[in-house]
Amino acid sequence: MARHRSMMAYDIADPARLRRVCTLMEDHGERLQYSVFLCDLSLAERAELESLVTNVIDLTHASIIQIDLGPLRSAAPIRTLGKPRTLPDPNAKII
Repeated sequence: MARHRSMMAYDIADPARLRRVCTLMEDHGERLQYSVFLCDLSLAERAELESLVTNVIDLTHASIIQIDLGPLRSAAPIRTLGKPRTLPDPNAKII
């Protein structure tokens, strides 16, 4: 199953909904900034995460941005300016 690297970011004002979405994101990716996550997901996992998140947030007052960076084998490069960050290895295997 092909995995894609995605950048996910959210803007949520309600503290309770914010905590719930943050937990979902932490379960599915690596935090890069306060509300920005890097996720390596299959298309099914991404659809599941989107469904979970949309069930939590108020779509009239909050938003999630998902940017598909492509398949892991050819994902768009990510550069860091300033303090170096350790990004997840796209070749890592979870056993």
